[in-house]
Amino acid sequence: MGLGCAQLGGLYEAMDEAAARAIVDTAWELGIRYFDTAPYYGFTLSEHRLGAALRERPRGDYVISTKVGRLMEPDRSVRPGECGWAAPLPFRPRFDYTYEGILRSHEDSLQRLGMDFVDILYVHDIGRVTHGARHAFYWDQLTSGGGFRALVKLRDEGSIHAFGLGVNEWEAVADALAVCDLDCALLAGRYTLLEQASREPLLDRCAARGVGIVIGGPFNSGILAGNRKFNYEDAPAGIVARVEAIEATCREAGVPLQAAALQFPMAHPAVVACIPGAQSPAQLRQNAAWFVQAIPPGLWSTLARDGLIDPRAPVPAAS
Repeated sequence: MGLGCAQLGGLYEAMDEAAARAIVDTAWELGIRYFDTAPYYGFTLSEHRLGAALRERPRGDYVISTKVGRLMEPDRSVRPGECGWAAPLPFRPRFDYTYEGILRSHEDSLQRLGMDFVDILYVHDIGRVTHGARHAFYWDQLTSGGGFRALVKLRDEGSIHAFGLGVNEWEAVADALAVCDLDCALLAGRYTLLEQASREPLLDRCAARGVGIVIGGPFNSGILAGNRKFNYEDAPAGIVARVEAIEATCREAGVPLQAAALQFPMAHPAVVACIPGAQSPAQLRQNAAWFVQAIPPGLWSTLARDGLIDPRAPVPAAS
């Protein structure tokens, strides 16, 4: 289990410096050594805070990933609440997946983090759903425009150790694998206890090719953790009903829904990590407990029998 650090940037709720530091310190105490951030989180705030919290730790003792694809430019018109960030810093994102844009974004991140390399660099939020009519334009920047070439250069130089995509759209990862040898991908919300449509087209293929999958958003924006958010918006009635059915089955088995949500995706052979976020040390401790909680194997067979998970999906072995 790793730590997703969007909350350090004040996602939906403001977070002060002491609270952000306490979350990272608690993660370290729990043995968590993988931290994922991005320039976009809090409009650079998350990178600043994570770098400060890790700076005095031995660099070889943890893995850090951040992202490229948006350049953060000074803008005094930025206001609280923009793009879901409660108290963002005065920078505005501009999409740029070009060779030069990726190199500049990476260098900017190193300065904010106070580091001379990052372990993993993800291309952030590329895809048809994200960009709509502009998708072809940005995809061209990443491919023929040299974006992937910049990532290969950074890896060859040792400034990063691996690269991939960090997206909410599994289709973008599948498309990228056709044109570039990715090391890994961060897939947010698309292979979870709630949805497994990406299994056969993507995850099985990644397992065969040795491409590691990091599961972001294991609670599907929160609906699997007790709120009604799905894909960062209010969940539609059909999604709510499906989650209620899954939760009822978990309850009958004596298993918290959240524990099942954190453990289910880890069973797939392509999956190498799961990185829920946390709003507080207490929430992080609870996530860690759910991640290792014993779950009777009968839960998974019941969910499959009732059509609540893909019956072909790998499930965790008995704890």
